[in-house]
Amino acid sequence: MKKWKICKSDDSLAAEFASKCDINKLALEVLTARGYTDFQQVIDFFSLPELSDPFLIKDMDKAVEAINEKVDNYELICIYGDYDCDGITATSILYNYLDSMGANVMYYIPERSAGYGLNEQAVRELAEKGVSLIVTVDNGISAVEEAKLIKELGMELVITDHHQVPEVLPDALAVVDPHRSDCMSPYKDICGAGVAFKLCAALDDGNYDAVLEQYGDICAIGTVADVVPLDGENRTIVKHGLEYLKNTENSGLCKLFELSALDRDAIDAVNVSFRIAPVINASGRFGSPLTAVKALLSEDEGDAESYVNLLLELNSMRKTTENEIISEIIEHIDKYPETLNHAVLVLWGRNWHPGVIGIVSSKILDYYGKPNFIVSVDDEGNARGSARSVHGFDVFDCLCNCSELFEKFGGHECAGGFSLKEENISALCSRIYSYADSMEQLPVQVLTADKLLMPGDITVENVKGLRALEPFGAGNPVPSFAIIGAKVLVITPLSQGKHTRIDFDYGGFKGQALFFSLSPEKACFKVGDRIDMLVRLDINTFRGAESVSIKVIDHRLSGVKQERYFAAKQCYEKLMRGEKLPSAYVKKMIPTREELVRVYKYINSVKTTTADHMFMKLGDDRMNYCKMRICMDIFSDKQLIEYKPATMKLTACEVKQRVDLEQSETLVKLKEML
Repeated sequence: MKKWKICKSDDSLAAEFASKCDINKLALEVLTARGYTDFQQVIDFFSLPELSDPFLIKDMDKAVEAINEKVDNYELICIYGDYDCDGITATSILYNYLDSMGANVMYYIPERSAGYGLNEQAVRELAEKGVSLIVTVDNGISAVEEAKLIKELGMELVITDHHQVPEVLPDALAVVDPHRSDCMSPYKDICGAGVAFKLCAALDDGNYDAVLEQYGDICAIGTVADVVPLDGENRTIVKHGLEYLKNTENSGLCKLFELSALDRDAIDAVNVSFRIAPVINASGRFGSPLTAVKALLSEDEGDAESYVNLLLELNSMRKTTENEIISEIIEHIDKYPETLNHAVLVLWGRNWHPGVIGIVSSKILDYYGKPNFIVSVDDEGNARGSARSVHGFDVFDCLCNCSELFEKFGGHECAGGFSLKEENISALCSRIYSYADSMEQLPVQVLTADKLLMPGDITVENVKGLRALEPFGAGNPVPSFAIIGAKVLVITPLSQGKHTRIDFDYGGFKGQALFFSLSPEKACFKVGDRIDMLVRLDINTFRGAESVSIKVIDHRLSGVKQERYFAAKQCYEKLMRGEKLPSAYVKKMIPTREELVRVYKYINSVKTTTADHMFMKLGDDRMNYCKMRICMDIFSDKQLIEYKPATMKLTACEVKQRVDLEQSETLVKLKEML
């Protein structure tokens, strides 16, 4: 079960704003819930700012001078990119621009196996090819040693990057990074593609018009994919870029739309994030990032189709590999259920594809709601890991606490990456667990609703009005809403039971809601139940008629007291980890015979359920989550139920003989603790 936070909108303030502009009141209520309390803030949000002068970025003038000199002398320039979507789009933009200028230009992107950024072998290869100038995109800000080598080999270097700046800068003709402390650029949060885009504008004497028309589509993809805040200049780039994307003439993108069955007119930032960027990223994860660059640069329709087909194939491989790793993790947790008793999960496997462990980590975070570290070990004993977290558990600080175990590491509060030797994994687990155990309050994953939806809010006009808030992404998420106490009227299976649709009544509003990847049998509700839902709203058009589409993000039975649930769950996990707890706590955890009977009768009546669903039915002042789980453990000890920890699924077993619950391992252990 996820923790919900339902924000409060200021309806009177939204009404005041609505009287001053033509923005829909529901959209304005969303903004007030997000902290917009002054009308000027609202104006600023909807006003697309002008893109600032590219020459305000420190060293941009030096970069332009160095590149123009090489172009004029027809000396070989190499665009050195990165293997993710941001680096691929940045490489494509700058290469295409310089090529159109008549430059002698090539591009180079290291394979994922070679690691991020400049490396010695690549630098030496480029020197042998006669490269005169290396221009990095989306990397290079930390390449101090590589910069020295470039100089020793007689080449020159221009760095364009957007990552945080270290204390020592590389020795280069120009270091273009808006995060430099001496940079006067007013907007700092552009991605690598955004910096390359601004470099092209600077090469065009600071004029954005032609560059935006030519590369706005590709730059929008890189910006959305890199999950930078979609505010300020990023909002301007993406807003315009999406319009150019809908009408793009880029052969690779056109083929991607066609072969992915993407409706051009419906393309938005969400489509880019979930259907375009992953395909481009797949090349760097499972094949070569050069495939994606060639797809974006191809002018021949046949070549573009070939490259895009390969990208789609690689993306399919990526999905299959993710599922295989997640299946291994589920199998491991079912075999070693104590894994889930830790506040932070550390999971490792042999030869898990390093290109997808970051995605797997995100999915594990979403499923279990816990910070996690996923590690892949190769046959030579080298390990690489990715971590994902929630606000409140600082991944980077945790990694710093284990720094002597790593070959390399980096990251920020909610994500990180690292490499180490296999023999250090055991020590890493211990250090991470100790770090988490030292925290007074462990954070949990939170799903946020912008406001409690009123029945009268659910209209086609209101939902259409939310589109004014686009583009959605980091810093400006798709609006979500809470519906509390809706009565389930009808339950309908969809797609052979893969999905579920319900008809519901909500304060007199009769509507339908869609639950994707949830079969009716796995739902926590039945007809007649009252449920709470976190939802997103859209417009459905059928035979010319428009209606509100309600898609459910999360749901639960009404009346669940979530604070008590999470407190009792953490108490149970502490108990299972063997932490010393006061005797009074332990005494309260031991279930009475009546409580055991109550839980067992429920399991026997439904035959199959999950721990969370059972808690929604039984949780009250007499039965908290901790005590319910102990009841389950007692029944599991005596093989009265089968419990799968990875999915929290429990099934009643056939009882063949009388059992003595007093002799269950769990109950004996608890009484010993007294």
